[in-house]
Amino acid sequence: MVSTWDVAVNGGGNSGETQTEQSAPRSVALVVLAVILALEAVALAGAAVFFVAELVVEPTSSVGSAIALAAIVAMASVWVVFIVRGVLRGQAWTRAAVVVLQILIAAVGVGSVQGPEPRPDLAAALVVPAVLALVLLFTTSVIAATSDRPR
Repeated sequence: MVSTWDVAVNGGGNSGETQTEQSAPRSVALVVLAVILALEAVALAGAAVFFVAELVVEPTSSVGSAIALAAIVAMASVWVVFIVRGVLRGQAWTRAAVVVLQILIAAVGVGSVQGPEPRPDLAAALVVPAVLALVLLFTTSVIAATSDRPR
């Protein structure tokens, strides 16, 4: 007999397998995309820690703005972790979130080569993974893996 619990947890069977064990193996493009996103989440978390450390070490003209910036970067890091989790689970909403994230990262990268102190190394470190993530996002294997809606 299949209980409601079995349907919700195991996808309908008493086999004891979880839904990830029953699904097809992940494509290389999906795994590489998830790794890029995870590295971006780690970088954002590192930036948040750096901002907090700078707030303690260096005097700032606006403590409130500095705290707000650190909080926003920390929340962005958590957001990217949720995106990685969604990508690995094959959820369709993650495609739009990845596009928005990569466009924002690319914009920061382009902005880093402009101004009085251009940083082409920083621009490359931001733009190259963003473009690679966007290319991977639109591969057929990633689109198929993140299409959790019935066709």
